[in-house]
Amino acid sequence: MISQSFEQLVDEAWQVDPGGWNFSFLADRIDTAELPWGYRERAVELVSQAQALLDIDTGGGEFISGLTQLPPRTVAVESWPPNLEIARQRLTPLGVSVEDRLEAITENFDLILNRHGRLDATALANRLMPGGRLLTQQVGSRNHLELTRLLDAPSPQSWSLSTAVAQLEAAGLRVEHADEALLPCTFRDIGAVVYQLRMVAWQVPDFNPAVYEEKLRKLHQRILTEGGLTVHEHRFYLEAVLPTAS
Repeated sequence: MISQSFEQLVDEAWQVDPGGWNFSFLADRIDTAELPWGYRERAVELVSQAQALLDIDTGGGEFISGLTQLPPRTVAVESWPPNLEIARQRLTPLGVSVEDRLEAITENFDLILNRHGRLDATALANRLMPGGRLLTQQVGSRNHLELTRLLDAPSPQSWSLSTAVAQLEAAGLRVEHADEALLPCTFRDIGAVVYQLRMVAWQVPDFNPAVYEEKLRKLHQRILTEGGLTVHEHRFYLEAVLPTAS
């Protein structure tokens, strides 16, 4: 049973300090299904074999800071200013260099990780050593599409596994593993919806609760009546390698 009012739930979600790319606010407020692949497990395996790692769109450095042992040369990229300083504070003591843009990096790497970051196939291929690997998990354009439509917001540009595979192959990479999933996700209160839209700013560009108040109130009532709002998460997973010269 939700005890807080609509106003309390929305204000809390809109004002709380996330402290980087942090979704802990959603714990126990959102139910998600388990993905059919293990991005973290595969990343740990590849990192243990790598000599030079590049992490794309590292957020606040939450993911790679949790890996047990980083390669001798590890670089992270984070272009969003609120996360950049957090990433530097977290990763610099671990010996990780944090840059604010990929274009500032000139060296090559034998492993690139990209979890929910921008996938610029050509730029990433240019930063891989021959035989180097790219491991990425992406958020597809059908992610929470039901929520976007309930808010009458514009639908995002199409982004799917097939599109990403075509771009990677065009950039000279060989895709060795690919998978895609559309899984149910249930929001248990309107605060969880607001926090999700606040953090994932591209889902509903320029999202502000005041602008969408009427529609959010309707969703709030629906959640109270039905016990939750179920939408779907769209994810896909790719592992690709830059072939060595024959």
